[in-house]
Amino acid sequence: MLISSSISCLLKTDLALDELLGPDTVCTVRVIQKVWGTTFSTLAISETPRVFSTFHTRMNTSQRLRIFVGIQLIILEITFALYLFCYVSRRRQRNYQNTRRLGTRTYNMKLRIPDQVKHLRQIVDVSDVKCVDNLRMSRNAFGHLCQILENSGGLRVTRHLTVSEQVAIFLSVLAHHKKNCVVKHDFIRSGRTISKHFHSVLRAVLWVQPMFLPRQTPIGEECQDTRWRWFKGCLGALDGTQIDIRVPDSEKGHYRNRKGHTSINVLGVCNTEGLFTYVLSGWEGSAADGRVLRDAISGSTGLKVPAGNYYLCDNGYANGEGFLTPYRGLRYHLKEWERGSGGPQNACELFNLRHAAARNVIERSFGLLKTRWGILRSPSYYSIDVQSRIVVACCLLHNYVRMEMPDDPLESEVPEEMNHANIPNNDFVSSIETSTAWTAWRENLACNMYAKWLNH
Repeated sequence: MLISSSISCLLKTDLALDELLGPDTVCTVRVIQKVWGTTFSTLAISETPRVFSTFHTRMNTSQRLRIFVGIQLIILEITFALYLFCYVSRRRQRNYQNTRRLGTRTYNMKLRIPDQVKHLRQIVDVSDVKCVDNLRMSRNAFGHLCQILENSGGLRVTRHLTVSEQVAIFLSVLAHHKKNCVVKHDFIRSGRTISKHFHSVLRAVLWVQPMFLPRQTPIGEECQDTRWRWFKGCLGALDGTQIDIRVPDSEKGHYRNRKGHTSINVLGVCNTEGLFTYVLSGWEGSAADGRVLRDAISGSTGLKVPAGNYYLCDNGYANGEGFLTPYRGLRYHLKEWERGSGGPQNACELFNLRHAAARNVIERSFGLLKTRWGILRSPSYYSIDVQSRIVVACCLLHNYVRMEMPDDPLESEVPEEMNHANIPNNDFVSSIETSTAWTAWRENLACNMYAKWLNH
C-alpha cells in the first residue's frame, strides 16, 4: 500500500517529474504503467474465469482476486524501481554536464588505466638502463623474477594489478626507499593498494628463498684464485653489519649500538663469489657479533659448518673450530698494507694480509647490498619484524641479481678494498671456545704460507 500510494503521488505531480526525470523519461514510464495497470485490471475483473478455468477450476472469486492483487503489487514495485533508476540516471547526467561546463573531471578508475600502463612501460619497457636505475635489475631479470614469484611464490594477478606491477612497486620501494605517499603518486594507486601488494611480494620473495641461496662449496685443491687457494676447505666469510631502524622510545635502549644509532645487528655469510648463503636479521644493535653468531649456530635451521670446513671472520669473533680469525695486535686491514708501508715481516703478518684479502668479499657484499637497496641506508617506518624480513629479502634479491646479471653495473660504485672500523680487543666473545688444536692448525697454516712466499 505504501508503494502504491507513493507511485500515485508521483504520477499526480507532473511538473515535479518533468523537472527530475525529463519529459521523455516521464512519458515512457507513464505508458508502461498505464499499459500494465489496464491489462491487469481487466484481467482481474473480466478475464479471470476464462484464463484460469483450465488450471484452477476449484478456486473461488476471492482467491483469484487475491492472486491478481499480488501481481499488481509486484508490477507497482517494478514501476517504482524504474522511477528511481531514471531519477538517479538523470541526476548523474546533470552532474556530468555541470562538471564539464566548469572544466573539471569526475573520479573514474577506468580513466586512470592508460596512465598506469604508461608509467609501468616507462620503467620496464624503455631500456635496460632505465630499468636498472628504477628497479636495480635488467628487463630480462625483472621478467624472470615475475615468473618465479608467480609460479613458485604464490603471487597472483589481482582484479586491478598484474604481477609485473606488483613486483615493480616492491622493487621501487626497496631501491629508493620511497614513502607510501610517493609510490602511490608514481603508480597512480591508492595507499592501501601499495601497502597491501608490498607485503604480498615480500612474502613471495621469502617463500622462494631456497631458489636464491647457493649451496656451500668448500675451496678445493684445484682452486687457482690467488685470494682463496691458501685456505683449503674454506666455505667463505662472515661478518655483522648494522642496519638503522625506527623503534618505539621504550625500546631504543636495546637497539642503540656503540655509535649511538638505533639499529639491528645482521649476520651475513657469503661464499667466495659474494653470494649470501645465510642471513640472520633481527638482533638488537647493542648485541655483540659473537652473541649473534652463537644464536645462528645453535638453531636447528641455523648456520651449519661441516666438520673440516670453516669460515673467515674478523677479531670480533673467537678463533674456534669452524671460524678462522687473524692474529691480534698485527697489521690486518688492507689499507694498512698500502704501498710504501713495507711487506710482511713474519708468518703472522703474511697470514693476516692474505686473510684480509680473502675476507674482504663479505665487506664488498655488504657495501654492494646497501648501494643497491636504498631502504637499508636509512631507517624506515615499518615495524621491527617487517624491517628484519626486508633485510633478508634484500639479500635474496642481491643474490638473484648477481646470478642473472654477471656484469653488474653497480660493481664500479663499490671500492675494491672495504673494511669496517677496527673492533677493539675487549669485544672478544667466548661463545665459540678456542682449542689448542685449532690454534696450532692456524699456526701451521701461517708457517706454510710464509715458507712458500719466501721461496717464490
